[in-house]
Parts: sequence; structure tokens; C-alpha cells
Amino acid sequence: MEAAGVEPKSSVFDKLGLRWMLRLISSSIGRKFVMGLTGLGLCGFLVAHLAGNLFLYVGAEKFNGYAHGLHEQEWLPLAEAGLFVLFLLHIYLAFVTTFENKAARTTAYAKKETKIRGNIFSNPPSSWMFISGAVVLGFLIVHLIDMKFALRPDVKYLDEHDLAAPFANTTAVLKTPLTAIVYVIGTIFLGFHLSHGFSSAFQSLGLNHPKYTPLIKILGIIFAIVIAAGFCSLPIMAFTNNLPTQ
Repeated sequence: MEAAGVEPKSSVFDKLGLRWMLRLISSSIGRKFVMGLTGLGLCGFLVAHLAGNLFLYVGAEKFNGYAHGLHEQEWLPLAEAGLFVLFLLHIYLAFVTTFENKAARTTAYAKKETKIRGNIFSNPPSSWMFISGAVVLGFLIVHLIDMKFALRPDVKYLDEHDLAAPFANTTAVLKTPLTAIVYVIGTIFLGFHLSHGFSSAFQSLGLNHPKYTPLIKILGIIFAIVIAAGFCSLPIMAFTNNLPTQ
């Protein structure tokens, strides 16, 4: 007999043609695979997002041109919807995987954990993935409030149809002391999350090999540093009035 509530959920997946996804995330291996896939997808988004934000260093005209050109693209709503699904799926799988790992802890592991209690930094990066991910999620929500929805009460936003709005609104947010602190902390946690998550994603996809795994781990650390440093530099430069205005 099927458990109550399973059939409606399954029927929704059937109507959307996503029953294969339901079967995939129903197994532990499948969930890890999808989590790795969504993780790499989000890494790709970070690269594209940072590349666009770096136009701030070129000046207001270039950044405004980039921003308005991007928002005029017909495919943008579809891309944003797909990105939203990636985030939701990645977050959901992070919660499920974390609770599964906790439930699977053995007595031997508990004894080992007791021996190192009091020295939290002796734990491997993987044990901090959920914590760093939670901080990044909070940072993302703040970022959406600041930039996407323009809801910061302490910032005077220009109308989004104003040609000067993208640069003016972005720098107005980044110049505030609160933003400088929150964004720097948020990007540091993002870098930490990526430093382990990048290589872990390849392992989840089964793309690990004794010959290449060490290189992937090094590339993951470099990738994390570049992304974190790139994003971290923007609020610092804006707060210190070192971004070009023309």
C-alpha cells in the first residue's frame, strides 16, 4: 500500500513529464548526482554574474549598457526561472543530504567526534558545507532585496527605466557601511563553500580519478578564491569611492 500523499505528488511529476527526476532523487546516489550537477550549474552562473558585475570597473556607461542590454533579452525570464529551480533543488538536496548523513552516523563516528570536541576547526570542510551554505543563502536573500527588488529603505533608487539606474542603484547599495560588511562576509563564506563544493560536485558526478582528483581540488580552491575575491572587491571599492563614475 502506498503512503498517503505520494500519489498526488507523483501525478504532478507525471503531468510535467518529470517522473524521471522523481526516480532520480529518490535514491541517495541520485540525489548526490543531481546535487553535483546543480552545484556546477550554479558555479557557471557565478562566473557569468561576476563577469557582468566587473563592468562596474569600466564605468557607468559600459555597466548601464550591459545591464539594459541584458534585461532586453527575451530569454531572460526563462533563464531566471531555470536559475530559481536550480537554487531550490540544490537547497532542498542539501537539507536532505545533511539530515541523511546525521541519521547515518555510527557510534564509532560519535566517539571520534567526542575526541575532537572543542576544536571545531579540526573538522573537514565537508562538515561545514551546510553551515556555509546557510550563510550564503541568507546573503543571497539580502542581495535580492538590495538589487533585484530594490527594497532597501536606506537607499534612494532611481526608476529602473532610467538609463542611469543600473550603475546608480548598484553603487548606492554597495556604498553603504552595512552592505560593505554583509557583502564581504557573505562572499568569504561563498568562497569557503566553493572551495570544497567545486571538487565535491565532480565526485558526486562520478568524475573522480586518482590522477585528476588532486588537480580538480586545486582548481576548486583557485576558483573559490577568484570568485570570492572578485565579488568581495566590489563593495570595498564602492565604499571607498574607487569605482569610476563615467
